[in-house]
Amino acid sequence: MSELPVGRRWWSGLWLAIFGSVVLFLLMLPTVIVIPMSFSASSYLEFPPQEWSLRWYRAYFGSPQWMDATVTSLQAAVLTTLIATPLGTLAAYGLTRMGARWRTLLQLVVLTPLVVPVILVAVGVFHLYALVGLNYTLTGVVAAHVALALPFVVITVMAGLRSFDFSLEQAARSLGASRARAFLTITVPHVRFSIQTGAFLAFITSLDEVVVAMLVSGGENATITRRMFNALRDQIDPTIAAISTCLIVLSVLALVLVQVMAARQNRRG
Repeated sequence: MSELPVGRRWWSGLWLAIFGSVVLFLLMLPTVIVIPMSFSASSYLEFPPQEWSLRWYRAYFGSPQWMDATVTSLQAAVLTTLIATPLGTLAAYGLTRMGARWRTLLQLVVLTPLVVPVILVAVGVFHLYALVGLNYTLTGVVAAHVALALPFVVITVMAGLRSFDFSLEQAARSLGASRARAFLTITVPHVRFSIQTGAFLAFITSLDEVVVAMLVSGGENATITRRMFNALRDQIDPTIAAISTCLIVLSVLALVLVQVMAARQNRRG
């Protein structure tokens, strides 16, 4: 197949860059609007702000209800990450090492939460929790979030394992290392960045999840996203803009941390 002329390749690259820039702009537009609104002195959501103030940040950090919900969400996100990351890593390793026939079937099972609409998952989890008494508990929230975050960890780690040379692990085992030791000392360091990325996705999935939280969290264990949804439903509270900005900053900081860790690993490598 003949290559495209230089001029056509240049135009193709230009159009791709323009299209990508437009998509990126549309994705970032809500953020660009929300952040300035969070610094408005107005009693309602206003863009652009006529006066600037930290009024709504003081309202957020000074509210026991908002702070309790924030702590609950952070606890759920951290616990979800600590549980989903090792489980997803082991699942990805097992799926990579097994035969193609069973791998396809089990992958379908593991990735089901990505295919089934979240509202259906939420309704099913709500009825299950009603039977075992886990509704409105932190344990129930974490368990549901782990189920939603697990597919992201599995997909990410499997992508890293596809480029890993398993003969290195076999060599370690031939020298006397157990399967577990070879996995921890040989395989895990080579796919560390994939594991870290999966952990980041698990954290963000739990922190931003709202549909399941609307049904299974509540009372003292209401998440920040549930309280934000209720606040928007009952009244237009500008505090939501301040909370959204804080969540955006937290997500960006977590992403930067993952990238910094990856850069350090590359320099050491």
